[in-house]
Amino acid sequence: MASSPMNFSILFLFILSLSSSTSLAQPSSFRPKALLLPVTKDKSTLQYTTVINQRTPLVAASVVFDLGGRELWVDCDKGYVSSTYSSPRCRSAVCSRAGSNSCGICFSPPRPGCSNNTCGSIPDNTVTGTATSGEYAIDVVSIQSTNGSNPGRVVKIPNFVFSCGSTFLLKGLARGTVGMAGMGRHNVGLPSQFAAAFSFNRKFAVCLTSGRGVAFYGNGPYVFLPGIQISRLTTTPLLINPVSTASAYASGEKSSEYFIGVSDIRIVDKSVPINKTLLKIVASTGFGGTKISTVDPYTVMETSIFNAFTSAFVREAAARNITRVSSVKPFGACFSTQNVGVTRVGYAVPEIQLVLQSNNVVWRIFGANSMVSVSDDVICLGFVDGGVNARTSVVIGGFQLEDNLIEFDLASNRLGFSSTLLGRRTNCANFNFTSTA
Repeated sequence: MASSPMNFSILFLFILSLSSSTSLAQPSSFRPKALLLPVTKDKSTLQYTTVINQRTPLVAASVVFDLGGRELWVDCDKGYVSSTYSSPRCRSAVCSRAGSNSCGICFSPPRPGCSNNTCGSIPDNTVTGTATSGEYAIDVVSIQSTNGSNPGRVVKIPNFVFSCGSTFLLKGLARGTVGMAGMGRHNVGLPSQFAAAFSFNRKFAVCLTSGRGVAFYGNGPYVFLPGIQISRLTTTPLLINPVSTASAYASGEKSSEYFIGVSDIRIVDKSVPINKTLLKIVASTGFGGTKISTVDPYTVMETSIFNAFTSAFVREAAARNITRVSSVKPFGACFSTQNVGVTRVGYAVPEIQLVLQSNNVVWRIFGANSMVSVSDDVICLGFVDGGVNARTSVVIGGFQLEDNLIEFDLASNRLGFSSTLLGRRTNCANFNFTSTA
């Protein structure tokens, strides 16, 4: 049967409409509500790593995930090639945003990381405590969006600010990494730059695990298989340390790390006898207090706190007929698994409680986050001695964070935490990376 002119007109309008809607759906016009990065634990170093897709053409750069780090820094000495690399001029708006107060001079032929009259930076290897001079730069970064349940389409940030470091700074970092991705509270930290690029809330959440976990940027939801949405987080204020805790910093610079107000440490509801003034930040020096770190693999405590805490835990374990055995470095207290049961939230050992701003706000640490298996029949308390002159009295380390969802709201200065997701019948490895929204 022959088609009428009207049918051809309708078909043409349909195709035009389809073409127009397809055009509107291109990534250039798409504004995500949230972004995500995979975060993987390196078994050798116990560091957490992620991949930043950067440069033109894009390069998948593996970098150490540094929760309190000031910025993204990468090695520009070796193999940094990009047609979109640029170095902002000294005293420009970009320099001001990055907090740079120095101008770089390079005596070698110009290349990424070596430019004249650009703003100087101080890339910091927070694992080894080594910092050096570098330069701030701008390049393209590509990242996946998310709806909270699955990865979404890829979006680009054309003018992402980062710091160019030197090859020797990579010493001590996980093999194959080319720098560190700083998530700290600074204008050029990744959370702030992601939020500014797409006009969403300055908020991010991290869910670490012993394999591959995930970090979200922007608004939730946070959904893990089998369709479990993590909400109803307990919250506590984020504190600002008025003195930088970086390896090197400018005078008057505040810390970019995340501190919280732990007021008491308990084991099975009994307070550990410690000098509680150590739990407060000394405003003049920046010493003391409690911070959260992905660079320290286990929670680190100032010596007097560590000794009192370990003794109290050993007493409570003995009351449960848990047998202490020889210590295994770097841990101070180890036990036989012979009389230790296993529950959904790990080994059945005394519960540790970090009391925050009130007795009703408690971060509970169960066996899955307190005990480290060092052999088939020996487990150790996963806390280590930080020395008598520890700059920060308590550093909550990566192992204690695993399978906990922690949310950092930079706009309202609050931390949200779930306590272990194992009690909710899921874990941080259960984000669905395999399908696309």
